[in-house]
Amino acid sequence: VIVPKEQFRLLRGQDKITQYQFNTLNARHLFCKVCGISGFYRPRSSPDGYAVNIRCLDDADIEQFEIVRFCGREWETNISEFRARIG
Repeated sequence: VIVPKEQFRLLRGQDKITQYQFNTLNARHLFCKVCGISGFYRPRSSPDGYAVNIRCLDDADIEQFEIVRFCGREWETNISEFRARIG
């Protein structure tokens, strides 16, 4: 799920997060130093927000979210359509 950066707040564990950037250096991929999961990151598709892994949220029901599929292999080709779909 994409969350506007103004609405995102990490409650604890900042010291357990590490960052990785590759290729264009636009996206900030964030991982847990302990287990390696990517709970959230700053995507280049929505740089003013955070992509949050729904499975990392307490009491989140994945069925309540619309899943929008995106082919990252063809990122440049697909990004305009993706942005139009997510508003």
